Amino acid sequence: MDRRRDAPAPDGTGSSLSRSPRQRGSSSGHGGAKDRVERGERPCSPPLKGKADALSVSSFPFSGSDYPVTVDPYGFERPEDFDFETYEQLMSEYLAVLTRRAIKWSKLLKGKNKVDKNNKMKRYVRKGVPNEHRTLVWMSASGAQQQLDRNPGYYQSVLGAQHDPKLVDTIRTDLNRTFPENVLFRKSSSTCLQKELYNVLVAFGHHSPSVGYCQGMNFIAGLLLIITRDEEKSFWLMETLLGRILPDYYSPSMLGLKTDQEVLGELVRERVPGVSGVMAEHGVMWSLVVSRWFICLYIDVLPVETVLRIWDCLFYEGSKILFRVALTIIHQHQAAMEEEARSLPDVCQSFKRMTLGPFVEDCHPFMQKIFTEPGSLSMATIAKLRATCRARILAEGS
Repeated sequence: MDRRRDAPAPDGTGSSLSRSPRQRGSSSGHGGAKDRVERGERPCSPPLKGKADALSVSSFPFSGSDYPVTVDPYGFERPEDFDFETYEQLMSEYLAVLTRRAIKWSKLLKGKNKVDKNNKMKRYVRKGVPNEHRTLVWMSASGAQQQLDRNPGYYQSVLGAQHDPKLVDTIRTDLNRTFPENVLFRKSSSTCLQKELYNVLVAFGHHSPSVGYCQGMNFIAGLLLIITRDEEKSFWLMETLLGRILPDYYSPSMLGLKTDQEVLGELVRERVPGVSGVMAEHGVMWSLVVSRWFICLYIDVLPVETVLRIWDCLFYEGSKILFRVALTIIHQHQAAMEEEARSLPDVCQSFKRMTLGPFVEDCHPFMQKIFTEPGSLSMATIAKLRATCRARILAEGS
């Protein structure tokens, strides 16, 4: 795999990462779910204009007068056949959750510019961080704010440095491929974020020459910019993700990514043995079906609101969240896979279908599920499995 050009297509279809993480087509869940899943559609998230009186639409990145109903709150265009009626039904309960959480978060953070690490804050984060507080919580919880404070002016210095022409050309090539269905990344948009995206990626590539740039990083930087609307903060969040939370995911060898795919395989073997058996029976490697889950941190895999809820926990609790999400999705579809998968292509299609439908669209119960379904999963357990899997990969490559 050429890490600088082609991101993995784990469903075996060779599909491009250029699809946006917005949810396609009509929304969930009260009767049209089967038809929607068969069409490969996902609903958009947060409230439609006029339906967020109790939760100010200004809390969403794309709001106010620039918030037509044809575009979701994050700037992703809705398809022409978007089913607003069923979408409203799906969102009615979640809006109440968002409103309650926003009020509690505002009280919790009143007068504060950082978050503490304690059980109460963990509970709050797991139940979702309101958009108006996401930047603060992500920056503080992950340590990115501390890095920014320790290195004043650093971002501007690396941005203004002489950059590798090859790095620059590669990044420029991918700019138009980043969220093409998002109005915030179109050159014709008055709020176009392409320049900011370029700056963050070039600065990071210069900051970390051992990583440089590979496709997939543009989507991570793009989503960070949608939420923070701040280049420097997006840079430090990206540095925290790629340098500390997910080391070696994007290095030339991608050893961290390969290791975590194997770690997931070990966890599935222990906790979802039926799926592990199907994988072994048909000789399916984990890298074939979950690479994009990990390398894109579920962007363009799950609905955008679900992705953001996952990232809330990722920045607060670390990389074990990625395994919790994967195990929950796989466990939910164990019976169907055991019954339907009769070949390698069947297995790949099963993994593709796992990321569609009401189970992942209704993000609040889904996020509750990831903390109960897989059982106990500590970073100590992950670290031990990583050491074993990494040693095996290195031995096989020697």
